[in-house]
Amino acid sequence: MLRFSPILLALLVGYFTYRFSAWKTKKDLTANSTPLDDPALLGLLRNMAKALDIPKVTVFIYEIEPVNGLAAPDGRIFITRGLFNKYKSGEISSAELASVIAHELGHIALGHSSRRMIDFTGQNVLRMLLMGVMGRYLPVVGGYLANFVIKLLSASLSRRDEFEADAYGAALLLKSGIGLSAQIGMFNKLESWAKSQRGAPAWLMSHPDTGKRIIEIEKLKANWEA
Repeated sequence: MLRFSPILLALLVGYFTYRFSAWKTKKDLTANSTPLDDPALLGLLRNMAKALDIPKVTVFIYEIEPVNGLAAPDGRIFITRGLFNKYKSGEISSAELASVIAHELGHIALGHSSRRMIDFTGQNVLRMLLMGVMGRYLPVVGGYLANFVIKLLSASLSRRDEFEADAYGAALLLKSGIGLSAQIGMFNKLESWAKSQRGAPAWLMSHPDTGKRIIEIEKLKANWEA
Protein backbone atom coordinates (compact mmCIF):
# COMPACT_ATOMS: atom_id res chain seq x y z
CA MET A 1 0.00 0.00 0.00
CA LEU A 2 2.80 2.41 0.90
CA ARG A 3 4.33 1.83 -2.53
CA PHE A 4 1.36 3.53 -4.18
CA SER A 5 0.95 6.37 -1.68
CA PRO A 6 2.50 9.03 -4.00
CA ILE A 7 -0.05 8.16 -6.70
CA LEU A 8 -2.92 8.31 -4.24
CA LEU A 9 -1.63 11.61 -2.94
CA ALA A 10 -1.44 12.99 -6.48
CA LEU A 11 -5.00 11.86 -7.14
CA LEU A 12 -6.26 13.56 -4.00
CA VAL A 13 -4.32 16.75 -4.69
CA GLY A 14 -5.63 16.88 -8.26
CA TYR A 15 -9.23 16.22 -7.18
CA PHE A 16 -9.32 18.81 -4.41
CA THR A 17 -7.40 21.37 -6.48
CA TYR A 18 -10.00 21.09 -9.24
CA ARG A 19 -12.89 21.25 -6.76
CA PHE A 20 -11.46 24.34 -5.10
CA SER A 21 -10.90 25.98 -8.49
CA ALA A 22 -14.50 25.17 -9.52
CA TRP A 23 -15.84 26.61 -6.25
CA LYS A 24 -13.77 29.77 -6.60
CA THR A 25 -14.84 30.18 -10.24
CA LYS A 26 -18.52 29.75 -9.35
CA LYS A 27 -18.25 32.34 -6.58
CA ASP A 28 -16.53 34.87 -8.85
CA LEU A 29 -18.98 34.34 -11.72
CA THR A 30 -21.99 34.76 -9.43
CA ALA A 31 -20.62 37.96 -7.90
CA ASN A 32 -19.64 39.53 -11.22
CA SER A 33 -22.37 38.67 -13.69
CA THR A 34 -25.88 39.72 -14.69
CA PRO A 35 -28.54 37.94 -16.78
CA LEU A 36 -28.54 38.65 -20.50
CA ASP A 37 -31.63 40.70 -21.40
CA ASP A 38 -31.05 41.81 -25.00
CA PRO A 39 -34.33 41.29 -26.93
CA ALA A 40 -32.74 40.16 -30.21
CA LEU A 41 -30.50 37.64 -28.49
CA LEU A 42 -33.31 36.39 -26.26
CA GLY A 43 -35.31 35.64 -29.40
CA LEU A 44 -32.48 33.50 -30.77
CA LEU A 45 -32.10 31.78 -27.40
CA ARG A 46 -35.80 30.88 -27.53
CA ASN A 47 -35.21 29.28 -30.94
CA MET A 48 -32.32 27.25 -29.54
CA ALA A 49 -34.36 26.18 -26.51
CA LYS A 50 -37.14 25.01 -28.82
CA ALA A 51 -34.64 23.07 -30.94
CA LEU A 52 -33.26 21.44 -27.78
CA ASP A 53 -36.78 20.80 -26.43
CA ILE A 54 -36.02 22.56 -23.16
CA PRO A 55 -37.95 25.41 -21.49
CA LYS A 56 -35.26 28.06 -21.66
CA VAL A 57 -31.62 28.83 -22.43
CA THR A 58 -30.29 31.25 -19.81
CA VAL A 59 -27.12 33.23 -20.44
CA PHE A 60 -25.25 35.63 -18.18
CA ILE A 61 -22.88 38.50 -18.94
CA TYR A 62 -19.60 38.16 -17.05
CA GLU A 63 -18.21 41.61 -16.26
CA ILE A 64 -14.70 41.32 -17.67
CA GLU A 65 -13.24 42.87 -20.81
CA PRO A 66 -11.51 39.93 -22.56
CA VAL A 67 -13.57 38.61 -25.48
CA ASN A 68 -14.75 35.12 -24.60
CA GLY A 69 -17.56 32.72 -23.83
CA LEU A 70 -17.61 30.34 -20.89
CA ALA A 71 -19.34 27.13 -19.90
CA ALA A 72 -19.03 27.06 -16.11
CA PRO A 73 -18.54 23.79 -14.19
CA ASP A 74 -22.02 24.24 -12.65
CA GLY A 75 -23.67 24.26 -16.09
CA ARG A 76 -24.25 28.00 -16.52
CA ILE A 77 -23.41 29.79 -19.77
CA PHE A 78 -21.60 33.14 -19.79
CA ILE A 79 -20.41 35.64 -22.37
CA THR A 80 -18.00 38.34 -21.32
CA ARG A 81 -18.80 42.03 -21.29
CA GLY A 82 -16.01 42.49 -23.83
CA LEU A 83 -17.74 40.13 -26.26
CA PHE A 84 -21.17 41.65 -25.62
CA ASN A 85 -19.76 45.13 -26.27
CA LYS A 86 -18.58 44.00 -29.70
CA TYR A 87 -22.16 42.98 -30.43
CA LYS A 88 -23.57 46.28 -29.15
CA SER A 89 -21.07 48.23 -31.26
CA GLY A 90 -22.10 46.33 -34.39
CA GLU A 91 -18.81 44.46 -34.85
CA ILE A 92 -20.65 41.14 -34.62
CA SER A 93 -24.29 40.25 -35.28
CA SER A 94 -26.79 38.70 -32.90
CA ALA A 95 -26.54 35.45 -34.88
CA GLU A 96 -22.75 35.43 -34.57
CA LEU A 97 -22.98 35.95 -30.82
CA ALA A 98 -25.60 33.19 -30.67
CA SER A 99 -23.06 30.87 -32.33
CA VAL A 100 -20.71 31.41 -29.37
CA ILE A 101 -23.53 30.50 -26.99
CA ALA A 102 -24.33 27.37 -29.05
CA HIS A 103 -20.68 26.33 -28.76
CA GLU A 104 -20.72 26.77 -24.98
CA LEU A 105 -23.96 24.78 -24.77
CA GLY A 106 -22.03 22.02 -26.53
CA HIS A 107 -19.45 21.96 -23.74
CA ILE A 108 -22.25 21.51 -21.19
CA ALA A 109 -24.22 18.92 -23.17
CA LEU A 110 -21.12 16.84 -23.92
CA GLY A 111 -19.98 16.77 -20.29
CA HIS A 112 -16.66 18.48 -20.88
CA SER A 113 -16.59 20.07 -17.42
CA SER A 114 -16.86 16.67 -15.72
CA ARG A 115 -14.35 15.15 -18.10
CA ARG A 116 -11.89 17.94 -17.43
CA MET A 117 -11.94 17.08 -13.72
CA ILE A 118 -10.94 13.50 -14.60
CA ASP A 119 -8.35 14.71 -17.11
CA PHE A 120 -6.90 17.21 -14.62
CA THR A 121 -6.60 14.58 -11.90
CA GLY A 122 -4.99 12.08 -14.26
CA GLN A 123 -2.55 14.67 -15.53
CA ASN A 124 -1.53 15.46 -11.96
CA VAL A 125 -0.66 11.80 -11.38
CA LEU A 126 1.20 11.55 -14.68
CA ARG A 127 3.13 14.73 -13.92
CA MET A 128 4.29 13.31 -10.58
CA LEU A 129 5.34 10.02 -12.17
CA LEU A 130 7.18 11.70 -15.04
CA MET A 131 8.95 14.11 -12.73
CA GLY A 132 10.08 11.18 -10.61
CA VAL A 133 11.41 9.20 -13.57
CA MET A 134 12.86 12.10 -15.57
CA GLY A 135 14.25 13.76 -12.48
CA ARG A 136 16.19 10.60 -11.68
CA TYR A 137 17.83 10.33 -15.10
CA LEU A 138 17.87 14.02 -16.04
CA PRO A 139 18.31 15.86 -12.73
CA VAL A 140 18.57 19.35 -14.20
CA VAL A 141 15.97 19.35 -16.97
CA GLY A 142 13.75 16.40 -16.00
CA GLY A 143 11.13 18.50 -14.26
CA TYR A 144 10.91 20.94 -17.16
CA LEU A 145 10.50 18.08 -19.65
CA ALA A 146 7.76 16.49 -17.53
CA ASN A 147 5.82 19.74 -17.38
CA PHE A 148 6.26 20.21 -21.14
CA VAL A 149 4.82 16.74 -21.85
CA ILE A 150 1.82 17.44 -19.57
CA LYS A 151 1.27 20.79 -21.28
CA LEU A 152 1.17 19.05 -24.66
CA LEU A 153 -1.32 16.48 -23.36
CA SER A 154 -3.54 19.11 -21.76
CA ALA A 155 -3.59 21.22 -24.92
CA SER A 156 -4.47 18.20 -27.05
CA LEU A 157 -7.39 17.23 -24.80
CA SER A 158 -8.67 20.80 -24.71
CA ARG A 159 -8.53 21.11 -28.51
CA ARG A 160 -10.49 17.86 -28.82
CA ASP A 161 -13.21 19.32 -26.61
CA GLU A 162 -13.32 22.49 -28.72
CA PHE A 163 -13.82 20.58 -31.97
CA GLU A 164 -16.59 18.53 -30.37
CA ALA A 165 -18.34 21.65 -29.07
CA ASP A 166 -17.99 23.26 -32.50
CA ALA A 167 -19.79 20.32 -34.11
CA TYR A 168 -22.55 20.36 -31.47
CA GLY A 169 -22.98 24.11 -31.90
CA ALA A 170 -23.16 23.75 -35.69
CA ALA A 171 -25.92 21.15 -35.44
CA LEU A 172 -27.85 23.32 -32.98
CA LEU A 173 -27.51 26.41 -35.17
CA LEU A 174 -28.91 24.53 -38.14
CA LYS A 175 -31.77 23.00 -36.16
CA SER A 176 -32.74 26.35 -34.66
CA GLY A 177 -32.75 28.08 -38.05
CA ILE A 178 -29.78 30.37 -37.36
CA GLY A 179 -27.49 28.61 -39.84
CA LEU A 180 -23.77 28.01 -40.11
CA SER A 181 -22.83 31.28 -41.81
CA ALA A 182 -22.98 32.98 -38.41
CA GLN A 183 -20.60 30.45 -36.88
CA ILE A 184 -18.10 30.70 -39.73
CA GLY A 185 -18.37 34.49 -39.67
CA MET A 186 -17.68 34.52 -35.94
CA PHE A 187 -14.60 32.35 -36.39
CA ASN A 188 -13.27 34.66 -39.10
CA LYS A 189 -13.64 37.63 -36.78
CA LEU A 190 -11.98 35.77 -33.92
CA GLU A 191 -9.12 34.99 -36.28
CA SER A 192 -8.68 38.66 -37.19
CA TRP A 193 -8.78 39.74 -33.53
CA ALA A 194 -6.23 37.09 -32.55
CA LYS A 195 -3.64 37.90 -35.22
CA SER A 196 -1.83 40.41 -33.05
CA GLN A 197 -1.74 37.99 -30.10
CA ARG A 198 -0.15 34.97 -31.76
CA GLY A 199 3.02 33.47 -30.38
CA ALA A 200 2.53 29.95 -29.08
CA PRO A 201 2.39 27.17 -31.71
CA ALA A 202 -1.15 25.94 -32.44
CA TRP A 203 -0.34 22.51 -30.99
CA LEU A 204 0.40 24.11 -27.63
CA MET A 205 -2.72 26.29 -27.53
CA SER A 206 -5.81 25.26 -25.60
CA HIS A 207 -8.00 26.24 -28.57
CA PRO A 208 -7.47 24.81 -32.05
CA ASP A 209 -6.24 26.99 -34.89
CA THR A 210 -9.23 29.05 -36.04
CA GLY A 211 -8.65 28.21 -39.70
CA LYS A 212 -8.82 24.49 -38.91
CA ARG A 213 -12.06 25.00 -37.00
CA ILE A 214 -13.61 26.74 -40.01
CA ILE A 215 -12.50 23.90 -42.30
CA GLU A 216 -14.13 21.33 -40.01
CA ILE A 217 -17.40 23.29 -39.90
CA GLU A 218 -17.42 23.57 -43.68
CA LYS A 219 -16.87 19.80 -43.93
CA LEU A 220 -19.86 19.22 -41.66
CA LYS A 221 -21.94 21.61 -43.72
CA ALA A 222 -21.02 19.81 -46.95
CA ASN A 223 -21.87 16.41 -45.43
CA TRP A 224 -25.20 17.59 -44.06
CA GLU A 225 -26.18 19.21 -47.35
CA ALA A 226 -25.13 16.22 -49.48
